[in-house]
Order: sequence, then C-alpha cells, then structure tokens
Amino acid sequence: MAASQPTDTATNTSLQRSLKGRHLNMIAIGGAIGTGLFVASGETISTAGPGGALAAYALIGVMVFLLMQSLGEMATYMPVAGSFEEYGTRFISPSFGFALGWNYWYNWAITVAAELAAASLVMRYWLPDVPAWIWSAIFLAILFGINALSAGAYGEGEFWFASIKVVTVLVFLAVGLLIIVGIIRSGGEAISYTPHAPFANWHTGEAPFVNGFFGMVSVFMIAGFSFQGTELVGVAAGEAADPEKALPRAIRTIFWRILLFYIGAIAVIGFLIPYTAPELLNPSSDISISPFTLVFRNAGILAAASIMNAVILTSVLSAGNSGLYASTRMLYALAKSGKAPAVFARTTRRGVPLVALVATTLIGAACFLSSLIGDGAAYTWLVSASGLAGFITWLGIAWSHYRFRRAYLAQGHDVSELPFKASFYPAGPIVAMVMCAIVIVGQAQGFITGEDHDPITLLSSFIGLPLFLAVWWGHKLVTRAPAVEAANADLTRYVTTSENR
Repeated sequence: MAASQPTDTATNTSLQRSLKGRHLNMIAIGGAIGTGLFVASGETISTAGPGGALAAYALIGVMVFLLMQSLGEMATYMPVAGSFEEYGTRFISPSFGFALGWNYWYNWAITVAAELAAASLVMRYWLPDVPAWIWSAIFLAILFGINALSAGAYGEGEFWFASIKVVTVLVFLAVGLLIIVGIIRSGGEAISYTPHAPFANWHTGEAPFVNGFFGMVSVFMIAGFSFQGTELVGVAAGEAADPEKALPRAIRTIFWRILLFYIGAIAVIGFLIPYTAPELLNPSSDISISPFTLVFRNAGILAAASIMNAVILTSVLSAGNSGLYASTRMLYALAKSGKAPAVFARTTRRGVPLVALVATTLIGAACFLSSLIGDGAAYTWLVSASGLAGFITWLGIAWSHYRFRRAYLAQGHDVSELPFKASFYPAGPIVAMVMCAIVIVGQAQGFITGEDHDPITLLSSFIGLPLFLAVWWGHKLVTRAPAVEAANADLTRYVTTSENR
C-alpha cells in the first residue's frame, strides 16, 4: 500500500512534483542525444564500417530497452528522487546502495565540469580570443539559475534544449533520405545514381564490417556512452506530477524514438559518407567535420558548420543542465537516507535542494578549474574515473530489478498488481547485466589486442571500478550491514501526495 513520504516542515526537506509528462519525455531524449550522435557517430563508422556500427548500436539498443523496462517497473512502483540508491539499498544491500548513490552523484558532477570545458571549445569557433573560463563561468551561472528556480524550470529548460536536438535529427534524417533517393542535389550537382549506387559505400574496401569483431567491440563501448542519460527519467520520477501514468508512457515510447534517431542517423551517414573519408578517420574537437555538417553541406545548406555548432552548444548545455539536476537530486536523496550530511536535504519553498545544488556546482567548478592548472592531468584522471560510472549504474539498475521482482513475489504479491510490468523478466535484467559487464571489460580492448601496452592508460580506463568497489566494501566493513533477503526487503511505496507538495 502506498504511503506518503515523510515531510519535515521545520527544516523543509520535501521536493515538489512539478514535472509534467512532456518534461519526462524530453528529459529522457535529451539525456541520450548529444555529442555522441552529432560528432562520435562519424568515428564509429570509420572504425567498424556502416554495418558494424549499425550492429553495435542495435545491440546497445537492446540492452537499453531491457534496462528501461527494469527501471520503469521499479520507478512507477517507487517514484523517488534517489531511485538507484534507494533500489540498491532496499533490494541488494545498504552498502551497495550507498556506493551506487555516490557513484551516480560523482559521475554527473564530473560531467558538469566536462560539459563546461566542451562549451568553451564550441564558443571558440565564433570568438577565439575570449578566454575559455569566461564562457564556462557564464554557462555555469545560467545552469545554476535554471536549477535554482524549481524542478519545473529545469524540466522546461530541458524540454526546449531537447526539442532543438530532436528537430535537428529529424531534419538530418529527412535531408539524408532525399539525397539518397536523388531528390536533393549534392553540392549543387545532380546525383547520377545507378540502381545500386546508394549501397556503394557498403561495399567499399572492408565494408560493411571493418576491423571485424574488435571493431564492433570498440563501437559497442562508444554506443554505450552515447545512450547514457536515458536513466535520468528514473531520477526525475521523484518530482513527476503523475508518475504512475507519465512514467509508463515515457518508458514505452522514448526508447523507440531514441533508437530510431541513432539507427537512422548511422544508416544515413553510412549511405552518404564512405568509412574511408578523411573527415571521419580524423575526428577532432572541430565540429566542422561532424558527419551531420558534411551531409548538410552536400545538400547545399549554407553555414552548415555554424548551424551544427549552435546545436552542439545546445546539446552541451542540455547535458550540463541534466547533470546538475541529477547529481543534486542524488545528493539530496543520500542526505534523506542518512548517507550524506543532513544539510543537503534542506529545500527551498519551491522544493529545490539548494544546499545540495550549491555544493554540486562548486564541485563541478573546481573540477573544471583543475583542467586549467598545469597540464590538466588531474582533470583527465577525474574524467577517466567517471567513465565507467554510467555502466556501473546500469548494472546496478538491472541487478536491483532482478532482486526487486524476487522480493515482490516472495512476499506474496502478484505481478498483475504492478503499475508497470517489465517485459522478459528474468532474462531481461540478466542479459542487461551481462552486456554491461562486457562493456566494462571491453575497456581493456587495446591492451588485450596489443594496440596499447601502456599500463597507465589501462589504469585510467578502469580507475572508476576499484573506486566503486572500495566505497561499497568500505561501507560494509564499517557498518557490517548485511545483504537484503527477499522475504525481508522493504516494499513500502513512498509517493509524495498533494498534501505535502
């Protein structure tokens, strides 16, 4: 039976449910569509060929579908701000939940710093003489202001940020299709396709599968990073106005839209740009060589680079906006459950955990400043440490769901009582866990194949994993908290009601 989430009126520690269904939809889309699609998609095709890239993204898409099913079942049953930390604590162990929560907070706090650095690089395209830190400070102030207003302000900002990205991808798919079928002229000249010409790039050299199995594994990891952010809808569930209706709708529709965007974009790029193109083989921070830019140029769209720069800037601000929101809410949730200082659970009258927001903003700013000190080595290691955090979170979601369903049945409940039922249980979470583990192990691909013998590079790729294990086992050593048994798992539903909004 659902119970109201306890509210402390003296210290004001409750959130407000002000996120609407359209906000949740765009939060999920905006979290997954970014530079991974607009820039890294070209590198994936040059590495694995059009066929290898499509296969890798499709496999990752299957994994994300299964993860979203798992998250949807738990989030609709218990829509709380610190979803992953809460689920890990209730169904696996308090120590695992502790480590998962801090892992997620750290991941997005560092992501804010990375996006600030990326934003300054984008602005250099238009104003190369302005110091990078000035742009980063301006953007951080904007993101802080949006998040300090309310959850609704964050949702509205993300709605428009994500809308720009969605429109860009849809236009790209339409323009690309028109070029492929020969309706739009390429570079001002008519396209003289033979009936099989559109598939020419799929038979060039080693295409469609380049570099064999290891080429696909490389893209598998890049694709996994590109899809990260879809789980943001689980964090936002804690402030959703009508989670039992809005969340299932978002879970059912968002995945297919995201998969269409990625698969469609990879297919269009594969048809129009050969994997041997120098622009794809030499990826850099210069957005002018984005495959999106190349296709728009071929269609005769003037100022394609400037347009894509503006879209990339929007993507960067969107990621920073979501990162600040997600890390703040996770720190708030950790404080509410006694895993962080209680001061971080205090909220404003609008339901914003302002102390947690300020602390996370300062951490993000400090990490960014570390990139400007010396050779930036400290910043590089910080970013490397957060590299695996997203996959650790995904693995934790799948494991938590597996344990949740077991506890739900063990305590006499029927699956038909769930507001949202995940498909393919128990195979779904098990397959998702195995695929996440493959991606994590795949970080050592270069070392395994002999392409990179540098142990420092290997260590930097995996540093996030031992840090997570150290926090998990360290907490267990100190608290002696036992693992949660299915029969004793806490299945209480804490749902914020209209009385304590």
